[in-house]
Amino acid sequence: MGPKSTRVYQTIRSWIESGKYGPGEKLPSERTMSAELEIGRTALRQVLTRLASERFIKAYDRSSYRVVGSEATTPTPAEMEPWTIHGRRSVYENQWVSLDLVDVEPPGVERFEHHVVNLHHVAITAVIDDQDRVLMLWRYRFVPQQWGWELPGGIVDEGEDAATTAARETEEETGWRPISIEHVVTYQPMIGMVDSPHEIFVASGAVQVGEPTDAEEAGQVAWVPLADIPKLMAEGKLMGSGTLVALLHVLATR
Repeated sequence: MGPKSTRVYQTIRSWIESGKYGPGEKLPSERTMSAELEIGRTALRQVLTRLASERFIKAYDRSSYRVVGSEATTPTPAEMEPWTIHGRRSVYENQWVSLDLVDVEPPGVERFEHHVVNLHHVAITAVIDDQDRVLMLWRYRFVPQQWGWELPGGIVDEGEDAATTAARETEEETGWRPISIEHVVTYQPMIGMVDSPHEIFVASGAVQVGEPTDAEEAGQVAWVPLADIPKLMAEGKLMGSGTLVALLHVLATR
């Protein structure tokens, strides 16, 4: 964000953190904030999108926002006895994947060997522009033998910050450089047997700096309207858990 957008972001955030607008309260209209804070409506919406992605506010109607509650209402259960890990042995390994057998003992259950697949740490980015479109790639994946839409993303190099990866992969795969990027969530796509941390980022806006440079990953690059996402999802045209998690987050926080 530019200096003016940053100032407006900090101002609205201070309203919330100081209690000027408490949990559940409605923020002023976009028109009112635009005039009061001396910022254009498009730039203001980018600020509000960032605040929503950070869970300070939530959109509940067209151009209307309320402050999100400060505390979770679901209590965290007490932790129970974890599984005991007695050892681990490698079965197969290359630069992309490794397979281990882990000697585990769940509470009250006889110990056994559990398969664990180790994959890379990856970062995935949903870039949203000021026209409510998301930057996507139409590409072929040979494993499911399917064409579909995906968000840009890739492997986090050793020692590299995941946000750096997210921006780098977006630029390499699409030719667009994200203007600002925010972390949303880190999750495991197949928590029972596969270890592969997925980090999801949302970026507001991007600048085209050239053509895609990653020939292996390059597909057709397009700005897809967010309004089309539910239909594409229902038709099975969105591929990969990272794409689904990121886009569901974007839709849920708008």
